[in-house]
Amino acid sequence: MIRSLHTELWTSWASLLRSYAAAHGLNSPQHAVVEVGAEEITLRVGSRWLRFTHEAMERSDGRCAVFSLQEDGTVKLDGIAQEMDLAAEKLAREMMQSE
Repeated sequence: MIRSLHTELWTSWASLLRSYAAAHGLNSPQHAVVEVGAEEITLRVGSRWLRFTHEAMERSDGRCAVFSLQEDGTVKLDGIAQEMDLAAEKLAREMMQSE
């Protein structure tokens, strides 16, 4: 993948996670924090977290999934492609509603 495209997709993924976590946090006592780096994005809610690298998604409960950003703007989680915004919303909702 073209490096600049991948950088834009990585930034967009972090932004979507941040936006959806904030939206779901409006009616929640929990507060989400999204930490963004060039090699890792972490979504933290309380003591739980989701960590994304360019190849994997890891959860604080020990579960892992293969993760990748696709050139067409989709996300692949364990081989299943989804629109980036739908995947980010689902993951943020799960994180904000659990606990």
